[in-house]
Parts: sequence; structure tokens; C-alpha cells
Amino acid sequence: MRRVLVFIFALVFCQANSQVIPAGFPILEELQRRNQLLSPDSLPYSFLLRPISSNSNYYQETETLELPIESVKGISIGVLPFVNTSRVLTGRQYGWADYGLIPNPGFQTYLSGGMQSRFKFINLTFRPEIVLAQNAGFNTGIRELTNSQLSRRFLLWNVSDFPEKYGEGLYFRPWWGQSKLTFQYGAFEIGGSTENIWWGPGQFNSLTFSNNAQGFPHLTINTTKPAKTFLGNIEIQMVMGKLQNSGLAPSQDQELNDRFFIPFTGDSRYLNAITFTYNPKWIKGFYFGFSRTFHQYNANRGNTFYDWFPIFEGFQKKNFFNNGNSVDFDSNGRDQTITLFGRLVVPKTKSELYFEFGRRDHAFTWREYILNPEHARAFIFGFNQLFEVPDWGKTLQIRAEATHQQESVNYNLRYGPTQGITWHTNITARGFVNYGQPLGVGIGTGSNLQTIEFSLVEGVEKMGVLFERLANNQDFYNKALLQSTQRKPWIDLSIGFLYDKKFDNLLLSSKLQLIHAKNYQWQLDPESTPEFPKGKNLTSVMAQASLIYFWNKK
Repeated sequence: MRRVLVFIFALVFCQANSQVIPAGFPILEELQRRNQLLSPDSLPYSFLLRPISSNSNYYQETETLELPIESVKGISIGVLPFVNTSRVLTGRQYGWADYGLIPNPGFQTYLSGGMQSRFKFINLTFRPEIVLAQNAGFNTGIRELTNSQLSRRFLLWNVSDFPEKYGEGLYFRPWWGQSKLTFQYGAFEIGGSTENIWWGPGQFNSLTFSNNAQGFPHLTINTTKPAKTFLGNIEIQMVMGKLQNSGLAPSQDQELNDRFFIPFTGDSRYLNAITFTYNPKWIKGFYFGFSRTFHQYNANRGNTFYDWFPIFEGFQKKNFFNNGNSVDFDSNGRDQTITLFGRLVVPKTKSELYFEFGRRDHAFTWREYILNPEHARAFIFGFNQLFEVPDWGKTLQIRAEATHQQESVNYNLRYGPTQGITWHTNITARGFVNYGQPLGVGIGTGSNLQTIEFSLVEGVEKMGVLFERLANNQDFYNKALLQSTQRKPWIDLSIGFLYDKKFDNLLLSSKLQLIHAKNYQWQLDPESTPEFPKGKNLTSVMAQASLIYFWNKK
């Protein structure tokens, strides 16, 4: 009996051989990506499917501990690094890609830690997390809009789940976090997980899955490392998951919510998604692939094979027409996206280029897909470039990324300038979200972002400056016909100062960001006139620090 108890205890808490970096983990994921440019043979991963395993000397993820009881052969125990991310934001919403921290003003903090274990082919990671936020309100000037403009504002809110404020009072959300139980064979594993996944090459955003929202419970079958074939390496993941809405009304003005908002039903949503990545044997450093996602409310889901695995359905919408229309097919309320992506690593120049292109609506035929790629699309592209600076003993890193969600001109021509929806929204399935936060792009509905960073790096240490330009909710601006009024586009211009440092067992990653909003919330300055329109501006500050502590690090 004693040996049975020892076995159970050790199975729950033991050291895993593979050391996995959670998707979007501060400092260390960026370090691994940078190391691949400096030494491509050191890391075979495409970075199109994350989390990945680590081979970095800086990331001793688990440390062997002495069990207080009799040990069992093949079983050990390890402690994961403790992570704390804290943020202070003044005056307005801002922030994304942060494991479920909310973008609201005030103070908030994220805490995570745990243990990782392995017994033969069984892997267990127990890494719960807690988010605690002040959840302060902020001024939006929504009462300045006309009824017609308000209806357009709520048109997008009623096909999504992006509340301005996350309930009343303090926001407190404990969760299983980056936890999972899987069974591994070779390069493949199968099991259950609540960890964040990241699909696509983006450094700051993803069109499908990132670490922007709280992780969701899912069953997964995936590769843990590139699987070698005679044609090259492949990476793959298929998930079946459960998503929840926030259940919250979008506006801070309850009277407007009562007039315009369509409440949620309380039903959960079923998610089915797949991604596939290929690295040709003959082209070193080139990776490309695709992903496909479906989600719908469980009340609308049937029980056939294609109801559970819609990812295997046809891509052409003509296949789902009945009596000359797709009304029956559309009534199931499924929301789908498909993305294509690629990444090219050039070790000789210490650089990488990447792109991700997505579409959120079936193409009628392959011909229509090729001739009309702009329909219902979004895209990301970016680069990373390293330059050695021998005199300083450091490396200059320049990296940039552009994310574009705003709908195209031909989409607006098809549906009219005041109609239609946008990326991460759906008329029936509402938003591609979990608890009110987008699963992929976190910058806001219909928004566009350009980011560029200049930094000096040495190992995990970094000093740099970050510039961002965020065009907020351009789709609302166009649908509400604000361009024909005094109101101008709401544009955020920001500069951030970056500082990462290692102190023995402790890693610090910090950012101080100044954000200047031009025409904030499309509001008008009191001095604005039709002849001389003038928007209301707002300057805010965001300070953020992440602390990573390694237990018993040698």
C-alpha cells in the first residue's frame, strides 16, 4: 500500500525530461527565437506552433527535489519557475498578449507557478494562475454619438464579446492556467490541457490563437517536436475545446445596453481547430502551413462526424448550397477561419521574415478564393533582424510587425458601408473569444497595429525602445459614417522603454510606455467647429513588470 501511495504522489509531482516554454512566455520565448537566428541548428522548431520545448541554459525549467518519501524508479519531481506580471495603466484601455490580464485602467497582477512531472510516457504539468485587477472604469464619450451611430456601435458589439468593463468591482479569476495531462509517444502526444496555444509566426499577435485570453479547456493531439519524414519535418495540432462568453453587456452605460444590446444565451461554444506546418527537407529555414478553426454554440451543434469535426468539411461554399442557397447550412451558426502562414529564417544574415493571411468566410469556389483574396481577410507580416556590435559585446535587434484587421474596400462594396462584420466576430457565434477576450488578435475589433522595436540584447538581458501605432476600430468608424462628420479616426501613438535584466535566480522584464491618443474615442474637443474640427486627445502611461523566479537554480 505504501508503494502505491508513493507511486501516486510521484506521478502527480515529478520532473519532466522535456522543458516546455509556455506560449508567449516573457523573455525566454524571444530568446529562443533569437538564438535560432544566431545558430539555426540549435533549435529545429518552426515557431508556427507553440508552446515549444527549451534547450536554453537559462531555462532550467525543473529542478530535481528530494522526495520526502521513498522514490520510485523512473519518477522524479520538479518545480516550475514562479511568474508574476504586474501592470499599472492610467485613464483608458490598452494592452494585449498577456495571459488574460484585462486591458482596463488601474492596477492588475498575474501570478503563476507550479510543478511538472513525468513517468515513462505520462506527462503532467500543474501550473495554475490567478488574475487580480482593479477593473476601473473610463470615459468613452459614447453619449455624444447619435442614435444612428450608436446602432452601428452596438451592431459590432452584438456580433462579438468585447466588454468595456469586466463586471463591477475587483476582477478576480483563478484558473488551471498552463496545465495539462498528456500521453507521449515519440514526437506525438495526446491528452487534455488548459494551456494557451499560439498558432502562426507572429511575435506580438496571431490571427487564431495567442496568449491574449485565458486558456480554454481542450483535448489535443499534437507534436511535441518536429516529426521527421522522408519529405522533411512536420508539426501538427488538432484541438476540441470549450469556450465561454463573458455574459457581460458591452457598454458602461446600462441605459444604452438596455436599448441596443442583445444578451448572451448563457450557452458555451464548441471549438474544433487544426494546424499543420511543413519544413521541406531541401529548403533549410523555410516553414509554411495552414490552420482552420470552427466554433459554434453547443445548442446549434448536431451529433454527426462533421458536427464534431467540421475541420474536415469542404472549403468551397458551393458544396453546401441547397435549392440555390446556403440558408440551411448557415443556420447551424458556425464561425470558421482559415489562415495560411510562412516563415523564412536566413542564418547568414541573422534575419527572419514571416507572414500570416487569414479569411473568416468560406469562398464560394477555389476560383473565387484566388480572384477575391481580399474578402473577409486579415493579415500579419513582420521581420526580425540581428546585427552584431563587437565594440559593445552586444547584439542590435530590430524587429517589427504589422497587424491588419480592418475590412477591405471590396467587402464594404459587397455588403454596403454600414453593414457587415469584421475579424473575430460572427452574427450567430458571436466573437472568437473566451470570457470576453479575443483568442488571437487582442488590439480591438477592426483595429490595425504597426510595431517596431530597437534594442540591444545580450543573452536574456535587453535595453530598447518600442514604437506602436494603433488605429482603433476602423470598421466602426466607417460603418457609422464618421468620416462625413467632424470626428476623425482614433489613433494611438506610443513609445515604450524596455529593460530586461538577470539577477541570479530572478529574471526581470519591464516596460514603461507613454500612449498619446489622437481623437480619443472619436470625441470632439469643446473648441471644435465644422470649419475647424478638432478632436479630443488623451495621454496615458502604462508601466508593466514581469518577474520570473527559478527555484533551486544552480
